[in-house]
Amino acid sequence: MVNSDPSAEGYSAVFFMDGSSVARQMRWSEFGAFLDGYVGLTDLAETDVRAVLVNLNPDLTIRSLAFFRIWFDEEGRADSSWNLPIEAMAERGAKGPDLGGGPIRLVCRSQCPEPSLAAELWDPDMTPGSNHFQSIRKAVEDNSLHFRKVEPEEENIPVLKATEEGPGSGNAGAQEQERIRVAQVLREQRLRIKTLQSAHRESMAELQREHRLELQAMRNEIADLRQKFERSRFTSEQLKQRLDKRNEQYLAMQEALAQSPAPEETAGKEDQVAAMNAEMVLLREQLERKQRELELRDESLAALESEIRELKNQEPTENTLMEQLKKQSVFLVAYHPGAGHLTLPYADLDDYFRNPVAYAAERCNLNEPAYRQWLEHYERPVCEHAGEDGTVCGEPVFRVSQPSEFRLGVDNRCDRHKRQSP
Repeated sequence: MVNSDPSAEGYSAVFFMDGSSVARQMRWSEFGAFLDGYVGLTDLAETDVRAVLVNLNPDLTIRSLAFFRIWFDEEGRADSSWNLPIEAMAERGAKGPDLGGGPIRLVCRSQCPEPSLAAELWDPDMTPGSNHFQSIRKAVEDNSLHFRKVEPEEENIPVLKATEEGPGSGNAGAQEQERIRVAQVLREQRLRIKTLQSAHRESMAELQREHRLELQAMRNEIADLRQKFERSRFTSEQLKQRLDKRNEQYLAMQEALAQSPAPEETAGKEDQVAAMNAEMVLLREQLERKQRELELRDESLAALESEIRELKNQEPTENTLMEQLKKQSVFLVAYHPGAGHLTLPYADLDDYFRNPVAYAAERCNLNEPAYRQWLEHYERPVCEHAGEDGTVCGEPVFRVSQPSEFRLGVDNRCDRHKRQSP
């Protein structure tokens, strides 16, 4: 867990970042105690922390920086499964900006010596006013961890007199210094471009994810309302049938009363009519209430469908990557077997990300199941005939490269099984 260079063992620290500022500092040995689970940080419970490994030279100039992520659980303890070889990576980092002691070695997401571990890292912000490098440099200069500064020893280097130097030595030295300065500026600009590209990719993926979740939530809400609407419609139909039946009984009772003038029978039938009238009033009120509920649900469905149409057709937020894509008429390109490279205009992005396979199938003039059957054959061209015991033949067959030419049960069978029923 300690730097491999013994001379630099006491000159390694970990900075926890909060935005563009340094929120907490600790020596590397203290950080090791957190990794071993001896102590926890309750204020960082359930937090994905952005941290920086800072390796210093004995004169307290920055030698290397490694920007990494680490998760703290609900008790504020560091993730026990975290085993990123951050010290070794810091020693293998590429050249970064000059922070006072010459170009540092830098490890971040867009500049990672191990591409498979890039997802565990993060990119610093180099924007003026929120520059992570400047914040880290200031924290090192403040030296709140009280590192012992060792001044470099002056070496007696012989200096040639001016008379012994060639006439062009001054110009050569100035040109070399200018070349070094320009190379450093170019490195910093390339790093900033890489970090900006990485940030744009992350923001675009997040926008697409939020858009998909929002649309899915709307679809689920509409599906629930439609189910409620169907249940209410069914209840209303039942109430109407009951009301019609009561109306028929009421008319029959009135006819019976007209034909039966006996007082005793008339009194009993009047009571029945009164009870039926009361029940009909209740049924009418229930029916009116259900009809009002149906009208409100119709209005809610119409409003939600209108909102979905607006979401699909809304203009992207200003100063976002999606807005730049549409404004600059930028097209994305995706590759799918059988369909080749597909150019995705801005208007098709939502349809594509909702179901890329269905989008590719449509471009091949096939439905999704047929395209998936061909894709399974294309990726694994073997005989798929299954015997009575369920064993698949697995004999290699000729791959059909065009989805429209694929014949299920023929092209995915070997010569021996083509003669048998699929």
